[in-house]
Amino acid sequence: MFNQKTRPIIIIALVTAVCLIGDSMLYVVLPTHWQDMGLSSLWQIGIILSVNRLIRLPLNPLVSYLYRKISARNGILIALLLAISTTAGYGIVNNFYIFILLRCIWGFAWTFLRLGAYFTIIDYSTDQNRGKCMGLYNGLYRLGSLFGMLFGGISADFFGVKITSFTFAFCSLICIPVIFTYIKKSSRGMVAEQTEKESNFSFFENTHILPTLCIGLFISMIYQGMFTSTLSYLIELHNNSNISIGFFIIGAASLGGIIQAIRWSWEPWLAPLLGSLTDQTQGRYSILIISTAIASISFSIISFNMPLAVWLALLLILQITATSLTTIADALAADIAINSAKIKIMTLYSLLIDLGAALGPMLAYFMNQYFNPYASYWGAACILLIITLKYSTKAVSLKKFSHR
Repeated sequence: MFNQKTRPIIIIALVTAVCLIGDSMLYVVLPTHWQDMGLSSLWQIGIILSVNRLIRLPLNPLVSYLYRKISARNGILIALLLAISTTAGYGIVNNFYIFILLRCIWGFAWTFLRLGAYFTIIDYSTDQNRGKCMGLYNGLYRLGSLFGMLFGGISADFFGVKITSFTFAFCSLICIPVIFTYIKKSSRGMVAEQTEKESNFSFFENTHILPTLCIGLFISMIYQGMFTSTLSYLIELHNNSNISIGFFIIGAASLGGIIQAIRWSWEPWLAPLLGSLTDQTQGRYSILIISTAIASISFSIISFNMPLAVWLALLLILQITATSLTTIADALAADIAINSAKIKIMTLYSLLIDLGAALGPMLAYFMNQYFNPYASYWGAACILLIITLKYSTKAVSLKKFSHR
């Protein structure tokens, strides 16, 4: 897995992981420590966790353009410096509007990181290993989420948000030399040559690719947006602010961080494994419909009363489907891009998943507050069921075609 061809993907994934620590910490800490961090209302959580995604919508085309002018090294270095400043800022800021500014800055950093990674994966992958490469990237960069959510939730509960934020910012700071050591310096823009080849491509003449790209939008909205931002809230809602597990009493933020961290701990090996399975003939659509079907059922019953162990197992099943569906959506987008216009398609795909991730927290907290505490999870179940039914038909037709 760690050979010369995948080395650039691995380096960018690990740098992304370091940058992601502070952002991931915020997702488990803010829903339960929001008053300590200067917020006055629950709806402000949704805005803060969404605004970094909203700002990325216009930033995706901008950063894509900048990568025509600057090298991968400069783009990743900018992202790391911005990540350091925002992570430290979470421990200082005590004002809603300044929080929004910090989240916008982080959105700029993340756009540099993800587009740089997508362009790298397309350049270094083939039809035989593209799913595996996407899984490798997703698995490795989520180590930052593992660290941020696990230790962030626990550290915030015991030591406070300020100490936690400063510690995570320092972890990012000491990684600056990695960029100068392992990311190659270049005088040309990262995608300057490829951009010239795509000048005649138009989305208006290729509208058939949009439904496939929109899979990423819905998966991002459900998992990156809704589920991640409300998990601590969901645990507290379904149980209590403090949960008794055996002889231990654990806070909702800590348990939310642990459950998220369990996913990130298996991602480095499970995501590449699932990606490899999808690289087989018609494998992407087969695994897609199995994953969406399981996820739809799980979201629809998450509000049921059941033993705590069974309910926690249900959350872990949802985390497995998140790993599977994120990898599949990314691989499907890359499949289209490699045969059409790499830069334009991956820029649009990045924009769509940012849109989904931005809508997720806002819709979730709005629906849960004004309709039903579990309304967003039932809505997710319906969307996933529709995807299952739509692509079940496509998978069957592809299978028939392959046997001709």
